[in-house]
Amino acid sequence: MPQDDPFEPRLGRMRARGGKRQARFLNRILAAANLARGGAPGPAGRKGFAGGKIGRGVGIGRVLVQRDRLAAFRARRAIVKSRIVRLAGKGAANARAHLRYLGRDGTTREGAPGTLYGADADQVDGKAFLERGAGDRHQFRLIVSPEDGDQYPDLKPVIRRLMQQMEEDLGTRLEWVAVDHFNTGHPHSHVLLRGVDEQGKDLILARDYLACGIRERAGEILDFDLGPRTDREIEGRLRAEIDQERFTSIDRRLLGAAVDGIVGAAATDPFEQSLRSGRLAKLARMGLAEPIGAGRSRLAPQLEATLRQIGERGDILKTLQGALKEASVARAPSDLVRFDPDSSAPLIGAVIARGLSDELRDHHYLVVDGIDGRAHYVDIGRGDPEATIGRGMIVQVQAVRPEARAADRTVSAVAGANKGIYSTDAHLRHDPGASLKFAETHVRRLEAMRRAGVGVERRPDGSWSIPADHVERAAAYEARLARDRPVQVSLLSPLPLDQLAGHDGETWLDQRLSHGRSATAREAGFGAQVRLAEQRRRGWLIDEGLLDPGSNRPLDVETLAVLRRRELGRIAGQLSRTLGLPFVEARRGDRIEGFIDRKVQFASGRAYAVLCKSKEFTLVPWRPNLERALGRYVKARLNGQGIDWSVAAPRGRTIS
Repeated sequence: MPQDDPFEPRLGRMRARGGKRQARFLNRILAAANLARGGAPGPAGRKGFAGGKIGRGVGIGRVLVQRDRLAAFRARRAIVKSRIVRLAGKGAANARAHLRYLGRDGTTREGAPGTLYGADADQVDGKAFLERGAGDRHQFRLIVSPEDGDQYPDLKPVIRRLMQQMEEDLGTRLEWVAVDHFNTGHPHSHVLLRGVDEQGKDLILARDYLACGIRERAGEILDFDLGPRTDREIEGRLRAEIDQERFTSIDRRLLGAAVDGIVGAAATDPFEQSLRSGRLAKLARMGLAEPIGAGRSRLAPQLEATLRQIGERGDILKTLQGALKEASVARAPSDLVRFDPDSSAPLIGAVIARGLSDELRDHHYLVVDGIDGRAHYVDIGRGDPEATIGRGMIVQVQAVRPEARAADRTVSAVAGANKGIYSTDAHLRHDPGASLKFAETHVRRLEAMRRAGVGVERRPDGSWSIPADHVERAAAYEARLARDRPVQVSLLSPLPLDQLAGHDGETWLDQRLSHGRSATAREAGFGAQVRLAEQRRRGWLIDEGLLDPGSNRPLDVETLAVLRRRELGRIAGQLSRTLGLPFVEARRGDRIEGFIDRKVQFASGRAYAVLCKSKEFTLVPWRPNLERALGRYVKARLNGQGIDWSVAAPRGRTIS
């Protein structure tokens, strides 16, 4: 028998058959599997928690991130902005206000108010939606803006399919409402998503899915409906960018190809070369590029930031022009300006319009016709849910200075003398002239800073641990608050200017006349209207016997007091008929108590709280912190410095 062929075993690792090609394919499979289960790409051994591996949709989100980087050039796109909103504290009130903003007038194609819809109904109750989510920890807000949204007569099918796809990706039912807006150049939809899953647990979405996944899913729907973008569509959009005075995709490619700020127009693709040449010529006309010969140009430093600022300025100018046109107000182009938050001088004028500058974050703007004769665009930051400032009202806008308060310096001084510990007792020992109520205001300040995570700590005995750099931390805290509220808006008159000249009561015009402020109004625009109104007001005061004929002296204190009492008596009489209770005037030194029924605004800009008891009511000056006490039983004492308030225990009833 022939012997078997000799066989020698070779010890070691088993090699993949098929050579390097199969090995690379195997590595790609393993990498995709790692992404699908939420593994982080990159070098092994990298440590540190960044939150990218938690939440629903983490696997599909990371896959979509990778696919987005390799997206086809012809794929249709959608812009998706997302935000997580905490509902604790004032979050619920902000959510109600946001829902009202979404349903404001003029958001549909026909100019009618927007209508909320859901997965199965074309009209849903937004109030009931918020009530179901009253106990939720957070809420998701989405803005979905398809690039080709103008080709859809109705965005509801797109949003419903998108939310259905999200349910499949996240593995849970979602409760949401949406409203479509067609009042801008880009039709878009606002989606409010409850922050709980179908089992009532907190809904946590993966960061990658929020940042990229939803956008990619929306793009897939557009591709399915409209097909991939054609060459003509792509070229048309790019040609439109050549003359735009804002940062464009052509600028991004120019910056990417620049070496030491110098870029050439030459490109292998003739169409790309025409885009570069045209854009560089436009930038040269704007003073943002300098031709240096041979088809090359030197780009201006900070080109992107400059173009973004120019684009923002153009948007503001369009907003101003639209608001003035709607209000039938004519102003010269040179008198259309943006209010400078660094300005030390306050802005006084009449409100022409109020709107949303950032619909996702509830940031608002005002268009104010100033007494300086110019129309101002004012970024007021995050809107107040209870704000009542509207068109025609006269306001004062003052920039907020983000700096530490006197209370912060006092706390730091007391803690510095007490081994880093602050307490009301230590405060009173440090400053024997201070009152307990004054020291308690410092405690409330510390409590607000503690909730914001500034760095102060409350000890078990009620005292506070204060870091050595407390004043610097307080200044940083104020700067953070100023980003949301960069200006302070004060109401000077709820009545428009044309109703003030003959108003039987103290007005903003009287306050100006009492201080001789007529010279501060420019003889143009709203300033000229104010000067004319002041002349008419003087005539009315003469007719009423409150001012001597031919007198140009400022109004005295007695005249203002007479006007103030006239209005007080008239409004008190109206409230007495409405409430069915007699009015009793509160005097200095009185102790008063009762239920806060409502807030009333006088033409002078002063506000009062209506304090009701079982058999009478009174009016006391309003303070902003009373907003939370509406309908509650309070006690107060009028003194020379103001009013000391305290919220008392309820007595079994409230004012409805």
